Amino acid sequence: MTLQYSRHTWFKVLSKASPKSLEAAWDQTGDTRPFHQLRAPETGLGMVRGRADGTGQAFNLGETTITRCVLKASDSASGGEIMGIGYVVGRDKRHAELIARFDAVFQDSAMNDDDRDRILAPLAKERLDLVSTASAKTATTKVDFFTLVRGE
Repeated sequence: MTLQYSRHTWFKVLSKASPKSLEAAWDQTGDTRPFHQLRAPETGLGMVRGRADGTGQAFNLGETTITRCVLKASDSASGGEIMGIGYVVGRDKRHAELIARFDAVFQDSAMNDDDRDRILAPLAKERLDLVSTASAKTATTKVDFFTLVRGE
């Protein structure tokens, strides 16, 4: 099954994938094009916003570390420039660089939805399995509270 991946969707999948899985997926692409760093991977701070009860008014919750990277590559067909960007929460510079590499490759005119799906589907499934396992583990600790009615 081929899914249509928007840029927003592939950023979400790539940023939540483990660096180890991304490294393996990158090795499978066999892409050897040169990348020029416009912004080397760097770590900074970003403001995290929250909402009370998930629906209330937004407020500044605090700051978190974010690592970003911007790369430039050439389109395989036209030779035009492609710019890949990568953002990830945390300090993993290689993770941000891999996201930027995938972003650039996914924008290549030779890349189609089947190619993207071949790379992103296993990463998305791995994340879904991880979340499902964590949810199942948490569900086993659920406590149901109830009140007994006294017969009066």
